[in-house]
Amino acid sequence: MSIEQRIEKLEYYCSLMLDMIAPETKPFYALVIRHGLTKEEVEHTLRLCEQLSEQYKQQKEEGFVIFTSLLHEFASALHPNLPLAETIDALKKQQLFVPLMTEFQRLLHTLNE
Repeated sequence: MSIEQRIEKLEYYCSLMLDMIAPETKPFYALVIRHGLTKEEVEHTLRLCEQLSEQYKQQKEEGFVIFTSLLHEFASALHPNLPLAETIDALKKQQLFVPLMTEFQRLLHTLNE
């Protein structure tokens, strides 16, 4: 079996496993797989979320009430294959960075009105 055939087989198995796991339990990971991100790209996204979560907490403690700049920073640094609103929803549903993602959802809703 050639390397190409083995890779094809692995990709096929991965697509089957994605169908086997319930995307509603791990929607961010399902999104990552569906859009073909690498481990490094996912780690970059999670580090970005950690940094922005810290900034969000600090700004909240300082009395900030508008966090649009954090959303803009997130949107501009997010991997181009990941849709903004869908990524925010998936992270929140997977219970990752919930306060920040809740704020981002609120901001997106406000901006879309």
